[in-house]
Amino acid sequence: MTQTADVSPAKAWLMAARPHTLPAAAAPVVVGTALAVHEGVFAALPALAALLGAALIQVGTNFANDYYDAVKGADTDEREGFTRVTQAGLIAPEAVRQAMVATFGLAIVVGLYLVYVGGVPVLVIGLASVAAGVLYTGGPYPLGYHGLGDLFVFVFFGLVAVTGTVYVQAAFHSLAPVTTSLSSFVALVGPTAVAASLPVAAISTDILVVNNVRDIETDSRAGKHTLAVRLGYTGSRIEYLAMLALAYVVPVWLWLRGGFAVPILLPLATLPYAGHVTRTVLRETSAEALDPALEETGRLLAVYSVLFAAGLLAAT
Repeated sequence: MTQTADVSPAKAWLMAARPHTLPAAAAPVVVGTALAVHEGVFAALPALAALLGAALIQVGTNFANDYYDAVKGADTDEREGFTRVTQAGLIAPEAVRQAMVATFGLAIVVGLYLVYVGGVPVLVIGLASVAAGVLYTGGPYPLGYHGLGDLFVFVFFGLVAVTGTVYVQAAFHSLAPVTTSLSSFVALVGPTAVAASLPVAAISTDILVVNNVRDIETDSRAGKHTLAVRLGYTGSRIEYLAMLALAYVVPVWLWLRGGFAVPILLPLATLPYAGHVTRTVLRETSAEALDPALEETGRLLAVYSVLFAAGLLAAT
């Protein structure tokens, strides 16, 4: 945990925003945009808006987690890992709450353009994403406290984010905004987009798995029943491996089913790095070992997504 005595306000806010989590926001947009290029529906402005909106939702969720975990008592002095600024007293709780509200507000403002482009489906996706970001640790039934955090990440930072990125670009080309309905989402987002979202969903979930494995003991004492607390070390490690297996099966499946050339297999080049991180996750429980593994899983997501995007582009 970071020493807090000499932390400047600017550094404290940077710690609260947790920029090391931004690969989870950028990865689905990178993959979704590459697929949009492959499908011939690339649109720069919707893609940029999707990237900005995803980053704002990620940072807003980070502020929400920092604030709610502190006020609910889940973050204590016993907690290992990266410093939480509210619990550490670096930033007043009300200031963190206001930052959360402002960040989600900015995400909604960006989302208004995407709603104009994509209509009802984007409205539903955007409001659900913001609500889930708050309810992950806030509200009467916080998702992360009841073992639903992994599902939240898999759905919103994988399935929804990738397919939504494809959809807003396809909608920009294909449909008048005022006539766009929920049925159009299904029409414009095919099974390939769903398949392409799975590796991003899986590795994003693994970022959370590492975080929660590190915190099993302290979360359990605080009454925070994450999926890692429910599964224990062995079950959580199996989950980590299963998510990685899903991530590496998808490019092979896309290649074998046709429609994509050999470059779609480029993400397999990250297997040695994935193996290195996995060895740590399978053997270690301390923050000293798992904090670097958490950052390394984020880097794995970033590199994998860039290579996956390159493979999608190579088939255009």
